[in-house]
Amino acid sequence: MTQTHQAAAKPNVRLILVALMITMMLAMLDNMIVSTALPRIVGEFGGLNHFTWVVTAYILGTTVSTPIWGKLGDLYGRKPVFLSSVGMFLVASALCGMSGSDLLGGPDSGMVQLIAFRAFQGLGAGGLMVGVMAIIGDLVSPRERGRYQGLFAGVMAIAMVAGPLVGGFITDHLSWRWAFYVNLPLGGVALVLLVAALRLPRYRTEHRIDWLGAGLLSVAITAVVLVTTWGSTEYDWLSPQILGLAAVTLLALGAFVLVERRVTEPILPLGLFGNRNFALISVMGFLLGFAMFGAMSFLPLYQQTVQGATATESGLLLLPLMFGMLVVSLVVGRTITRTGRYRVFPIVGGVVMTAGMALLSLLDADTSRTRSGFYMLVLGAGMGFLMQTTMLIAQNSVAQRDLGAASGAATFFRSIGGSFGISLFGAIFANRLARSPAGTAMEGGSGEQGVDPAALNALPTQLREAVLGGLADAISHVFTWAVLFTVAVPVIAWFIREIPLRSSNEPVPATEVDAEPTAVAAADAASVGRPATAEPTTARQP
Repeated sequence: MTQTHQAAAKPNVRLILVALMITMMLAMLDNMIVSTALPRIVGEFGGLNHFTWVVTAYILGTTVSTPIWGKLGDLYGRKPVFLSSVGMFLVASALCGMSGSDLLGGPDSGMVQLIAFRAFQGLGAGGLMVGVMAIIGDLVSPRERGRYQGLFAGVMAIAMVAGPLVGGFITDHLSWRWAFYVNLPLGGVALVLLVAALRLPRYRTEHRIDWLGAGLLSVAITAVVLVTTWGSTEYDWLSPQILGLAAVTLLALGAFVLVERRVTEPILPLGLFGNRNFALISVMGFLLGFAMFGAMSFLPLYQQTVQGATATESGLLLLPLMFGMLVVSLVVGRTITRTGRYRVFPIVGGVVMTAGMALLSLLDADTSRTRSGFYMLVLGAGMGFLMQTTMLIAQNSVAQRDLGAASGAATFFRSIGGSFGISLFGAIFANRLARSPAGTAMEGGSGEQGVDPAALNALPTQLREAVLGGLADAISHVFTWAVLFTVAVPVIAWFIREIPLRSSNEPVPATEVDAEPTAVAAADAASVGRPATAEPTTARQP
């Protein structure tokens, strides 16, 4: 395989940064805004038995496409691939907003249309997050990258809180369709800025798309997402349906590994996992997603039931979490840029995050909003140490030519961990609640879907106190389980080797990688066009 490298003209990093931040905000906000609008959508279309697929289809599309987008960026160039994903996301957003309209046949097929368009939207969304991280990796050296990725961690924190607030406002004052249409003007601005200002190094590669590997990986991811989505909700964990999907997952993964070992350009280069830092970060990402997204999904439930907050107030009560994550991520990013040291941060972050989960396990029916806010502040601080530092370590551990695949894999493992966490912690919550006296007092006695804050307020005082106590106990039990996973994060981080952050995007030295160092260094040398392989030429990427 031969490559030539084309250096880009110096880009306007600040302008590009604005466009990338808008794009990441779109990716983060969408699911949160849509979740708020779901009751109105069900009210208009019906289809209560299938409404969860509005969320599941999006998650499925995102998870399946993330590693594929990352690899396509490595092969064809980051800019055209990223613009394609943004365009696909915006077209799908418009189609979602038009679901069930007279133009598309009326409301009778509205729910089916929306689910299909949400899957299409998820396919585009899979390229947004990985594209943003990989482009930053191309534009900025690892030494400077911490400062910029700290800003993006702040964007993620803001989106986590703003999503429910924006979703509630749009649903109440406009229409649920604007939960999708709002993406169009924001995405349009981002597209214009990216087309005008984005100039990246272009890697011309003789390549073949690993379609078989992509197909097998998609089958495996689809099966595992359905397992985590349907397990304990639609079907028992030991039902034929769940066991069959688990078997499909294992078979598809086994075939995927065999294929990836034989193709020239694998969708997910297995050699990356021979690098100790990358392998450790992948495991940490899975655990982070597992504990963080799984357990955090219960905070709004606690606030709206036990603490009696409205949906809007619940979003505001999450501000301490956002503040802790935002401040710490910015400080950590600047510190990494100034010192070039990073190994200590995931260790400290793992400890602080575990402390935050442990504090949240103390929640009960009498916990004040001030105290729970402090608990969330600690958790947010731990997340601030970890969210973008783990991505930085993953990118710094691989050759520049594999940056997209590495970014995609890191995002993928965090997403899969979150899917597992939400499923497992949902089952833990439901089982704990069902065994409590509160379980028999609630419709279905089976957890979150049977909880209606308005109905709780209508209960007799003694019964309401028993129900709220049972809810608080079940939610705190979820955080107790989360501690068992987060405690492993600092232990794993201890074994990360601190490879010096490069001051430019030069190749990873052979002595700084664990697996097949000569081959990695040679591949990286080719990717940046060393004279030994080909003289570099200068051009601007279209």
